[in-house]
Amino acid sequence: MHPTPFRPAERDFVADPYPAYAELRATGRVHHYPPTGQWLIPHHADVRALLRDRRLGRSYQHRFSHAEFGRTPPPPAHEPFHTLNDGGMLDLEPPDHTRIRRLVSQAFNPRTVERLAPTVHRLAARLVDDFRAAGGGDLVAEVAEPLPVAVIAEILGIPDADRPLLRPWSAAICGMYELDPGEETAARAVRASVEFTAYLRELIAERRKSPGRGDLISALIAARDEEGEGGGGGACAGPRRLTEQELVSTCVLLLNAGHEATVNTTANGWYALFRNPAQLTALRAEPDALLPTTVEELMRYDTPLQLFERWVLEDIEFAGRTLPRGSEVALLFGSANRDPARFAHPDALDLSRADNPHISFGAGIHYCLGAPLARLELHASFGQLLRKAPGMRLVAEPEWGPGFVIRGLKELRVEC
Repeated sequence: MHPTPFRPAERDFVADPYPAYAELRATGRVHHYPPTGQWLIPHHADVRALLRDRRLGRSYQHRFSHAEFGRTPPPPAHEPFHTLNDGGMLDLEPPDHTRIRRLVSQAFNPRTVERLAPTVHRLAARLVDDFRAAGGGDLVAEVAEPLPVAVIAEILGIPDADRPLLRPWSAAICGMYELDPGEETAARAVRASVEFTAYLRELIAERRKSPGRGDLISALIAARDEEGEGGGGGACAGPRRLTEQELVSTCVLLLNAGHEATVNTTANGWYALFRNPAQLTALRAEPDALLPTTVEELMRYDTPLQLFERWVLEDIEFAGRTLPRGSEVALLFGSANRDPARFAHPDALDLSRADNPHISFGAGIHYCLGAPLARLELHASFGQLLRKAPGMRLVAEPEWGPGFVIRGLKELRVEC
């Protein structure tokens, strides 16, 4: 059997998966990957279509037990992680997904995000001023990470003194989203889940007694779904609040999803710019004109979320194969965003690319709720760095982190 080019556990592959993706696209629309039992989907049109296919789900437990679905339940020792993770809307299906998303969505619609713009730009300016005054340093630790964490903490109403806790908890939890996390990774995720849950329950209890002004936790405590559970319960169902577990899980999801992709787009994006000096020169010459298309192109060119998983809820005939119920598809976002069937010269970084339907934010009912906020943060940080550190340059070749699904640099050392 011809060996698969898909080798997510190998460092060389993580550093540059794009040649392997090209081979996968050239050799078929679907590939079985025995180490995880998943079906790999590498083409843009197929990934986009399957993201909208309701025969696939982020969860199966709304319809089947583990036994009915032919899956082994997670180990009991992992229960704190799964209780926390499975209560977030990203891993829920309708009607619960619909109900929770409706309650949360007001905090992330374009109008609300527009009101946040002055705060985001102020935070970005302060971080870049400090970074420039220090002569540079690690762009990941000093700019890319602090900005989105500060913004989502501001939205949730996390006290300033507690914000340093958030990134380590998030990093530990997100380790479980890799394809084959080991027991050490699971143990870290479980500890973080227990600690983060306890912290949020205490904060929620405080907000129930004394609601904050304008913070999302207070708003979600007070919010009700006026259409009833899932909008389909009718008059008898009545309005429904988030349960406490749903509220905790939602806050954790908003932190994790609200900053991991932004951190990696920032760092991966600057690394791509340093490796494409002609494009960087053009951007520095016209930052205001090119920044909108630059942000979209950097998300396409080196996608922060490389893979998105879905369960097959019923047998699907796809590309001449039967994808059986109980199996899992791995939608390869990184490959889809480099598909020559959809993007002209896909391996070239083109900051003026106008036709750019990348799928870095997903599609369908699980399309990223925070996409407008992520774009705002990226515009703010890139804009501030372009204006205030126009001579910023790379001083050390970076090392990629161990993760493949959430793929980013360990650090990015630069001088201003």
